[in-house]
Amino acid sequence: MDSESGSKINKLLRKWPPGAIATPSWLKSQGVYQQLVHQYEKGAWVRRVGQGAYVRYADKVEWPGGLYALQEQLGLPIHAGGKTALQLQGYAHYLPLGQGAAVSLFGAPATKLPAWFRQYKWGAKIRYAVTGLFAGDQELGLTQHPMGSFAVRVSAPERAIMEVLYFVPKEETYEEAKLLMEGLTTLRPRLVQSLLQQCNSYKVKRLFMVLATVCGHRWVSGLHDAEIDFGKGKLSLTPGGQFYSKYKISVPESKPQRISRNSRA
Repeated sequence: MDSESGSKINKLLRKWPPGAIATPSWLKSQGVYQQLVHQYEKGAWVRRVGQGAYVRYADKVEWPGGLYALQEQLGLPIHAGGKTALQLQGYAHYLPLGQGAAVSLFGAPATKLPAWFRQYKWGAKIRYAVTGLFAGDQELGLTQHPMGSFAVRVSAPERAIMEVLYFVPKEETYEEAKLLMEGLTTLRPRLVQSLLQQCNSYKVKRLFMVLATVCGHRWVSGLHDAEIDFGKGKLSLTPGGQFYSKYKISVPESKPQRISRNSRA
């Protein structure tokens, strides 16, 4: 490798966060074109992990490193949400997180995951949901979460719990959603209010208010029901469940047992 190429690879590695995927468009923005990428592959500086995806040669890359590329290099409106966001921020320490655990990613309508992301073996099940759960500002309730040498956008707890409720009861259980809500003692009423007003799901809004009320959270007093559209008619998550007349929704009867807080993944 000549001195110019050596200087360029050193400059590239300084800007390339360890553990992150690099896409051809980003490499090109750094002055590294395809021919030079091939040279770096031969020189064991980089390796390809899919069509249009590269990593530092010796790096172990996990899903956050792929998500970083989707967000920061490709500009895709995709974020980590639901239980995954709650786990990352320490609100669900008793739920499994790690090798084999499901990772919940959410994308704006019509947003597709690139083939390299779908096909790579991340060591975790990727559950990707394209939803129009929230109207208006698509960034509402998202926050930057540090992942070592880089950060990714994830749902703040206020948004994440609503994303969990989106999957109840088909993919998430009411009981687990209730356990998660119990731990959310410090939600911000102003953000909750904005999210509820922009939420497009009557089920999510009604279920959120039922669980928040049942859990006795103080921040509920800072919400204004009259400004939230809960829809009309009755909803039911289960036949013969407990009916909450204020929010016109039936939910499963609460079970006496609960997951131990001392149970760790």
